[in-house]
Amino acid sequence: MATAITTPASPLTPALIESVIDAMPIQGRIMLRLILLQHFDVTEEEIHYIASDRPDPRCVSGTKPTYNIMTQEALKAVRDKRDQYLRHVRLKRERTFLQCECISKLLALRIAMADRAATLLATRFGMSAEAIDQLKSQARSAVPKPAIRALDQRWDADDITADDYQQQRLGIDMQTQLRLADKYRKRLDLAERERQTADFSPLQDHEIAHIWGIPAGSLQARKVKYMTQFLQSLQQAMQRSAPGTGAQSPPLDLWKETFAVLATRPVERSTSTYDGLERTESALIDKLTTLAWGSLGEDVETKFWNSLVFGASSNAMHSEITRNLFGMQRLVAILNDLDTSPEGLDEELLRRTAPAPKAGVAALDGPAGDVPEPLTDVQEQILSNFRGEDASSRATDKW
Repeated sequence: MATAITTPASPLTPALIESVIDAMPIQGRIMLRLILLQHFDVTEEEIHYIASDRPDPRCVSGTKPTYNIMTQEALKAVRDKRDQYLRHVRLKRERTFLQCECISKLLALRIAMADRAATLLATRFGMSAEAIDQLKSQARSAVPKPAIRALDQRWDADDITADDYQQQRLGIDMQTQLRLADKYRKRLDLAERERQTADFSPLQDHEIAHIWGIPAGSLQARKVKYMTQFLQSLQQAMQRSAPGTGAQSPPLDLWKETFAVLATRPVERSTSTYDGLERTESALIDKLTTLAWGSLGEDVETKFWNSLVFGASSNAMHSEITRNLFGMQRLVAILNDLDTSPEGLDEELLRRTAPAPKAGVAALDGPAGDVPEPLTDVQEQILSNFRGEDASSRATDKW
């Protein structure tokens, strides 16, 4: 997660920041709300002001208007641009938050499954601690597919018992979980940096100008004026809320502190719809469940994770303006519903490492086929009526 920069003694809170912004003039409120758009909304009153504050194109062409009429088209243009950037920054913040949450849960689950596999190897199969440690030390360089293929061949040729097969298969699975855990640690570091960037990045000047529609020079002048006023008002509000702490505590970078405090607010969840990833929704849910349990192939796992995070799958219908978070939201729900108790993890590990039943044994163990009972006279008559009879009153054989 993003590292908070706030100190325990800091009196700065989201409510205090919001109260300072609300007390500013309307131009200042608009400027600060646009800069901090991932944390604040632009109200309808401020949209009306933006639409009326834009330069009239008739003035630019040399014709001075005698009156100014607020049209619905002008208001809709401002709303559309506001919604475009609002959706972009909010989805970026939500995506990075979901990334951190998913990877943290996946990392904890991979470590727990590796520990349970080691426990099963020691208690159920009697493997020594030295042998388990050796398997763990070889996890990074182990290649699972050839080892599993060789085990299956030995099992089909009756060269290995079921217990020996499951013991070796469990060791391979433990190594896979450890490798995935190392991969998720690296992903988590990257996701935390991306989340911090999403939380701490203000809206750029050209983006604000696109929404507001004012020249760059006017925008820069207003930005300097109202950011200075905001920081001064914030400093005064902090001194009023906690008098006497200013001389004792070190000076704060109030602008950076503002972003750090606002980053602690809950992330707003969006409503996403299925976008065609993995062709069908049921196939996507199945693959997400396989990913959650750590049994998805390592070569497939990386590509699938990128398609979830970046929307890079060719199977997805890119109807959304920005990336869809449907898959990430469903993965969080699946991870929350998994049985991660030691008993549940043991059951999952033993189930997927058990050898496949052989065809001959399955045929012997299966139930005997039912012997059909002879037909009664009434059933014979009904069957005869369906077949029909020829002129000699014999049942015809043409059917």
